[in-house]
Amino acid sequence: MNWNVRVGVEPTAAGLTAYYRSADHLRSRSVGGAVLSVTLEVPAPSTRLRADWNREIVRLGLEHGDVEPLSLPRARARWPEYRHCVQAVAKWTQALGMADTLASSEIALMACTGTRYHHDAAHYGAAAFCNLFLSADQGLDLHFPALDLRIPLGLGTAVVFDTGQPHAVIARGRSGACATAIAPTRDFTEIFLTWELPIESVGVARVLGVRFDTDPAGASQQLVAGVWVDGVPAQVHPESGCWISPVSEAP
Repeated sequence: MNWNVRVGVEPTAAGLTAYYRSADHLRSRSVGGAVLSVTLEVPAPSTRLRADWNREIVRLGLEHGDVEPLSLPRARARWPEYRHCVQAVAKWTQALGMADTLASSEIALMACTGTRYHHDAAHYGAAAFCNLFLSADQGLDLHFPALDLRIPLGLGTAVVFDTGQPHAVIARGRSGACATAIAPTRDFTEIFLTWELPIESVGVARVLGVRFDTDPAGASQQLVAGVWVDGVPAQVHPESGCWISPVSEAP
């Protein structure tokens, strides 16, 4: 099996600190600068299953930028190839050195129509994401701006990345402030399985290059999880993917 591994360190990587909840306290860690991707051979969802997903998406009123869960139990009842998809991802993550971490990780079925730039460490700082995309290539990329990395999305695209790493699902060929714009006349819906891999798992942390307890003193004083840049709480600009500080933005 061949896969792509892209390792990059953004210019401010040394100043990035994620504070996340571990047991009953906050703990500090670095933000992993590695993104791993592969195209796995998985069967395309049936026409019946895709039609069922489309009806559910219509009921949800999914709009551009939304990322919403679909019913996985309902899908599994109509999806005999589901087990094959899970086994393909499990085999890949095992080959990466993550042992059987995937088997014990929480899984969900998700849908989005593109996303704006964001990170997920405020809510999922204790996890890395492993995603398996199930839609045919619709001209969308998973973009990690800090790493200058674009991953074309298609059936079988699998990705593992740190939840603290800024990312977006954008139209291919777009860049800058208009990168997240999606043409309203086209269906850019992406369906994907996602696993929450425990970031404290030795194999997960090693693959992503995560270091722990980088600021224990700071973690002991924090009240909420999130990412700080150079000692200041930061957010991701939804259009550019750059880190911005609410403090510096204040009047």
